[in-house]
Amino acid sequence: MSEHERVIDLSVEVPGTPEQVWEAIATGPGITSWFVPHEVEGREGGAVRMDFGPGFGEVTATVTAWEPSHRVVFESEGDRALAHEWLVEARDGSSCVVRLVVSGFGTGADWDAEYDGLSNGWQIFLHNLRLYLTHFAGQYGRAIIPTRMTAGPKDAAFSRLCDALGVPDDLHEGDRLQAAGPGVPALSGIVEGVQVTDATHTYFLLLEDPAPGTAFLTAEGSDDAVAISLYLYLFGETGAAVKDEWTALLADRFPQPDVAS
Repeated sequence: MSEHERVIDLSVEVPGTPEQVWEAIATGPGITSWFVPHEVEGREGGAVRMDFGPGFGEVTATVTAWEPSHRVVFESEGDRALAHEWLVEARDGSSCVVRLVVSGFGTGADWDAEYDGLSNGWQIFLHNLRLYLTHFAGQYGRAIIPTRMTAGPKDAAFSRLCDALGVPDDLHEGDRLQAAGPGVPALSGIVEGVQVTDATHTYFLLLEDPAPGTAFLTAEGSDDAVAISLYLYLFGETGAAVKDEWTALLADRFPQPDVAS
């Protein structure tokens, strides 16, 4: 395969029927509950809007394939357009395999970085999709994604992020995480997994506080530039105050990006 034909091809097994999984991967409220805020016009030719937050902005796309409970394709627009194809295959009466194929990558260093970043990032989000369908299928959550840039390497950045939240940086699956310290907002739950790759260091959480939900605490990036984030997906009555509290905390503990974002 030549460089310009390369694709990201990932799969995850999740609980649920094809109809339940489709709701999670092809509708705005469903995608928002485990990824980033989305609006999706559910038909071929429909408009898609994705909100990646301050510093990253919005991305628009078009639905170019719409086969309910089986296949949907979102094709983004602009100079760096990519196609995200989602396929759902029933495994048995209680689970499905979700396959994601991302294509459209160009050549050159910028595209190399994008390919590597998305390859790692999508592994994190697919893990969160599985947690969502395991614990909150059929419910719609609020996505809160405070993010800051800092210097690497990523393991050191992850340790600084954990220190800012008052949590250990060496937790394991099954451990309890409890944020602590002056000015740190409420955050507690069980570590559902730990993922460490060349470019990411992540805790996956099943939350109890500030509301039932999922979350992941992560450092993503190269040695020179690392994004540190707390992705929160909260279910039930949660107000804008939660977003404001966490955004303020990261801005206070990491006051100025010390690398180019």
